[in-house]
Amino acid sequence: MADQPPLDAYSQVVAGVAAHLTGKVASLRVPQSRSGGPGQRRGGGGESLGSAVVFTSDGFLLTNAHVVGSAQSGTASFADGTSAPFTVVGADPLSDLAVLRTAGTTPPPAELGEADQLVVGQLVVAVGNPLGLAGSVTAGVVSALGRSLPTRSGAAVRLIEDVIQTDAALNPGNSGGALADSQARVVGINTAVAGIGLGMAVPVNATSRRIISALMRDGKVRRAYLGLVSVPGPLPAPLQERFGRKTGLRVSEVVPGSPAGRAGLRAGDLLLTAAGKPVEKAQDLQRLMFDEVIGKPFAITVMRNGALVDVIAQPSELVAA
Repeated sequence: MADQPPLDAYSQVVAGVAAHLTGKVASLRVPQSRSGGPGQRRGGGGESLGSAVVFTSDGFLLTNAHVVGSAQSGTASFADGTSAPFTVVGADPLSDLAVLRTAGTTPPPAELGEADQLVVGQLVVAVGNPLGLAGSVTAGVVSALGRSLPTRSGAAVRLIEDVIQTDAALNPGNSGGALADSQARVVGINTAVAGIGLGMAVPVNATSRRIISALMRDGKVRRAYLGLVSVPGPLPAPLQERFGRKTGLRVSEVVPGSPAGRAGLRAGDLLLTAAGKPVEKAQDLQRLMFDEVIGKPFAITVMRNGALVDVIAQPSELVAA
């Protein structure tokens, strides 16, 4: 019998990523009564099941906030047959990220990549460890970038920015698992099944790294609050030439008594800059709404009735209801 042909290049990449990452992705059992989010299976006895990625050498794991819910602990099991209890260091429902810490030895950490360097059509591999499907691996391509995924914590609503959409199939329980590039670098944390053949992943980028660091340090993420609702709006031609872009943020609603309201912002204002940085979409403003601007002067430039107006707001801390 002739020798079997070697794996083709595509298969070699996928198999290589699977071999590198499967052992670094844990299966989670989280005791709780509340139901999980999309893509999450529930086990018997009020358990939610999901996956998590080892990302430090001293036992920190990264997963979805919706996988752990309100739980404070659980059990992580690995492909080599070992398991260890974990505690929830911090969870942030508004980014759907959570950081866990195991009490035992974990496999070596996965390398975190950079989602902002992804391009549509790029090969990605989803690696999860759902209970009973240890080492679940699927492959596909980045089918879209820049998607937004609404999340909620109490009355607070936020868009997870620049969500990765992929056609790599996600098995039940893959929530919290790794989405990796061809170099086995984790570029996203799988979070949801968006439809038949479509999955979504929270990107690993500068914003999510900042959130992860805050969860490790403080167990929570402090966010600033302005109290306005905005949508992208076109800039008049003269301002397009002056600012070198076509859009700003049109204020559609200002919450009475909010920092935006006290600063004098009005519905109809077109936001051009905030804290000296251009704002074209909601994510641009969200990137600025972290702890260092809480209670501090926050300069905003808007176009109102054809004139440029500068206002100074003082963001307060966003508190979940």
